[in-house]
Amino acid sequence: MTILVLDIGSSSVRALLFDDRARLITGAVVSAAHEINTEPPGAATLDMRDLQQRVESCIDAILTHPAASAIHVVGVDTLVGNVLGVNAAGLPLTPVYTYADTRSAPDIELLRAQVSPEQKHQDTGCLLHTAYQPARLQWLRRTHPALFEQVSRWVDLGAVLYEQWFGAGKTSYSVASWSGLLNRATLTWDEEWLRILGITPAQLPELADHQQLFAGLAPAYAERWPALRATPFCLPVGDGAAANVGSGCVNRTQIALTVGTTAALRTITDAPLPPAPPGLWSYRVDAGHHLIGGATSEGGNIFQWARTTLALGAREAVEHALAARTPDQHHLTVLPFLAGERSPGWATDATGAITGLRLSTDPLDILQAALEAVAHRLAMVAAQIEPIVAPGAPVVASGGALAASPAWAQMIATALERPLHLTTEPELTARGAAILALNAVAGSPLDAFPPSISAVVEPLAQHMTLFRAARARQIALYNQIIQAENR
Repeated sequence: MTILVLDIGSSSVRALLFDDRARLITGAVVSAAHEINTEPPGAATLDMRDLQQRVESCIDAILTHPAASAIHVVGVDTLVGNVLGVNAAGLPLTPVYTYADTRSAPDIELLRAQVSPEQKHQDTGCLLHTAYQPARLQWLRRTHPALFEQVSRWVDLGAVLYEQWFGAGKTSYSVASWSGLLNRATLTWDEEWLRILGITPAQLPELADHQQLFAGLAPAYAERWPALRATPFCLPVGDGAAANVGSGCVNRTQIALTVGTTAALRTITDAPLPPAPPGLWSYRVDAGHHLIGGATSEGGNIFQWARTTLALGAREAVEHALAARTPDQHHLTVLPFLAGERSPGWATDATGAITGLRLSTDPLDILQAALEAVAHRLAMVAAQIEPIVAPGAPVVASGGALAASPAWAQMIATALERPLHLTTEPELTARGAAILALNAVAGSPLDAFPPSISAVVEPLAQHMTLFRAARARQIALYNQIIQAENR
């Protein structure tokens, strides 16, 4: 059995083939890069027609691989927190607005005055923030009223693709949970938000679980892709949910950590309706599994910024020097919000800061302080997850930024006070989509395909006190600067 996975991310579209053990098939990856449009300032949009063309071109190419003759199911994961408006014929009237579009920031306060933010956090699992659709739809209604009225339905990019390919589309609970509009208790669109935003359930996609299968391509696509003519397609899932499953973290006994350009720390629980912890989100993998955690705007981007800005030189020499240093020996305090803040404080306009600079401070001090600052932020997210996960739950860690710096992995392990189980398993997100597809068509348990672990990084007990004290300074600086600015 071969599984075709479509991985639709914020910077590229890929088609990949996996075998029936969720192993990537050699040479079976096709990708097409794309860019988010960031004009005008604050925008972060995609062109749906261009995106669809890239997805379909990747499918064309992957179907030439020899293993494509045995495709039994298609799994799909997509970037989430996206929305676009379509007309009655399903044609786009707007670009795809992504989670990174911040133009709705002024509308957060307008909505905050109309609801209990804490209650809506529990209702939907999402906070009032520009990453979610309540503020975005309110912004569109306020700034583009004529366009808002022209839109027949507000849908996600996956639903648009399925409507084109099958003549009908739905949205999975997984994707819908990232919108901020899904009621966690009822698994229906949240009535209070719909009333405030002036939209009806009919203007949003029909909801279903990812295991619902679509088969029978529309004539033009059946002719274009005869190998997929009757192949079942699973509904798209959120890329974060797929990444957790791909890393083997499918219950509360493990935590998944991803450190790429940004970072995320997540766990999965099948508890009926766990509270959404303060500052964190509660999304869905499917109807029975909650994905709880936090994402930061800082990660490998901070490492890259520091290396470039501070002209640190060869990576190998920098890595060796970092590994030889004592935690917090720089005595600096850093707020690493060069790209704003998400979890746990969600300060939309947060910016970075460094305090404690002296004439003796050198570039390596600043780099070390910045990397430790990211570790502190992840430790704060971990502390909020603590009541949900099993005692002593290990962290399965992945991401190019960690693989490139064992010294940074050691900092994070010590800050979290948990061992990091590093996996070099390729394509974790797509792998998770393959596992979910196997679950849908063959009933395979989500934990049937654990990832390979390449190394385990143990926290250094002798350094934990130093990390705790430095984290306390960071929290104090945050309260002094960020919270004061948002009063």
